[in-house]
Amino acid sequence: MLKRVGLVLATAAIGVAMAGMAMAQQTNIAIATGGTGGVYYPMGGGMANVLSRYLPGVQATARVTGGSVDNLKLIGSKQSEVGLVMVDAARDALKGEDKFKGNPVDVRTLMVLYPNRMHVVTVEGKGIEKMSDLKGKRVSTGSPGSATEVMAFRVIEAAGLDRDKDMRRERLGVAESTNALKDGKIDAYFWVGGLPTAAVTDLGATPGVKLKLIDHSDTVEKMNAKYGGLYSEGVIPAKTYPGQDQDNKIAVVQNILVTNASMPDQTAYDIVKTLFEKRDEVALSHGEAKAIVLDTQNNKNTTIPWHPGAEKYFKEIGAKM
Repeated sequence: MLKRVGLVLATAAIGVAMAGMAMAQQTNIAIATGGTGGVYYPMGGGMANVLSRYLPGVQATARVTGGSVDNLKLIGSKQSEVGLVMVDAARDALKGEDKFKGNPVDVRTLMVLYPNRMHVVTVEGKGIEKMSDLKGKRVSTGSPGSATEVMAFRVIEAAGLDRDKDMRRERLGVAESTNALKDGKIDAYFWVGGLPTAAVTDLGATPGVKLKLIDHSDTVEKMNAKYGGLYSEGVIPAKTYPGQDQDNKIAVVQNILVTNASMPDQTAYDIVKTLFEKRDEVALSHGEAKAIVLDTQNNKNTTIPWHPGAEKYFKEIGAKM
């Protein structure tokens, strides 16, 4: 009897020890995303669900942030393991320029995601038909810590406007900007994101409001001349948003998934393999994940060095990097 009790106790002890080891081996991955009204947050949530479901010992969570700049700072300080960012902000971080002056981030590409479209949003009745009409208006250029702000400043500059002298500027996220425009507190706002962006859809669907998106694709050439070929011309197709009757000619920049260079190669490999192979499940959280395809995984779409683990996976499956 004593031997049996001893065996049971020993077995229980082994079970507790094994459970403790399993807990100790659990890897937590924080994914830095953006505000709740954009695309990064739902897509990051889909990524977190996929990683938690399919990678043994991994618990991933999506973190609400101010956007790309915040995300890169979190990557730099290792408070987040993974982040969704725009290439232009990531290049500034890598070089220690602009908002990262004196504090470069050793950032690496995990995956090219989808093209980010700049929206210059207003409504009928504000007297804004073209970029020059923003002069003298109340304009939100994006929340502090966002890549919207980075790119908005560049579009404004390329359009021949002074962001400080030619407009009364607010610094609001896309959801807050939408509410402020509805309430008459601002006249227009900038937002760079995927299609459709929930907050812009909400604005277009508001009774008594007629959405207007302002063309600005003519700024791309000047931006590329100064900032190194990061941008391209694109279109937000008509009917993407309620009340949008015409194609909107815009500036486009790529989104990438990044990490710190210090991430172990095998961890990066496992994350990329899982997200790429399960991207249809990520797309259930936001349809822009359907744009994650093999053909875009190359140096043309990201000027940020690849993490060796990510590069290994994509070369294995035939990417021409």
